[in-house]
Amino acid sequence: MTYCLGIINRFGLVFAADSRTNAGVDYISTYKKLFDFSVPGERAIVICTAGNLSITQGVLTRLQRDIQSQEEMNLHSLPNMYEVTRYIGNKIRQIQDQDRPWMERDHIDYQCSLLVGGQVRGEEPQLYLVYTQGNFIQATHETPFLQIGETKYGKPILDRTLSYDMSLEAVAKCALLSIDSTMKSNISVGPPIDLIMYEAGTFMIRQKLQLRLGDPYLAKIRKLWENSLRQAFESMPNIEWQPTLQESHEDILID
Repeated sequence: MTYCLGIINRFGLVFAADSRTNAGVDYISTYKKLFDFSVPGERAIVICTAGNLSITQGVLTRLQRDIQSQEEMNLHSLPNMYEVTRYIGNKIRQIQDQDRPWMERDHIDYQCSLLVGGQVRGEEPQLYLVYTQGNFIQATHETPFLQIGETKYGKPILDRTLSYDMSLEAVAKCALLSIDSTMKSNISVGPPIDLIMYEAGTFMIRQKLQLRLGDPYLAKIRKLWENSLRQAFESMPNIEWQPTLQESHEDILID
């Protein structure tokens, strides 16, 4: 299992991803899920992956090979983020057409999903979620974040906190808290945590961070968040219970 998210607002984009691919009693494996395919000064392209690892690895390998061999269509030649995302969706279909029959025979889940975001010179930053079928949806002002993997535990803080006019630094903190909330509730999501922050109009990734297991900053924000939640809970007013029918009847008899 994994958890990745992308967030877009008026100032740019933030991506965050865990690195855990398997978590058992005596076996934990990790694999990087956040990838930078940018061309500094011309385009910024970031891809997050979730799902069947062999499928996503195959897609990433083909994307990289197309760049190296300077194919007519590749991540660095396509004119806009929409065409970039369509191209990636087609790569998913190609890999699945090749491998799906064999996986289905052995009842192996071949599903995968990708987050694709960035900015090509001449257009605004964009963020897409590509499904296992190769089709995709786009994030909007009203829905500024997209998630893949184990999404349910990290969603509430995004729903309650994010706004389209929030600073990118605040968005990055929100993304990390969303990841931390998921790690707290699900052992299959874990560090290292990769974080990328992209400022609109710069056409290069200047802020990258990897937080490993036991990182002091991760421990600090978890403690502060838990303490803040506890204080907020303790300040909530008590419930004003309504009297039961029996209690109301007894009051009438006493009167």
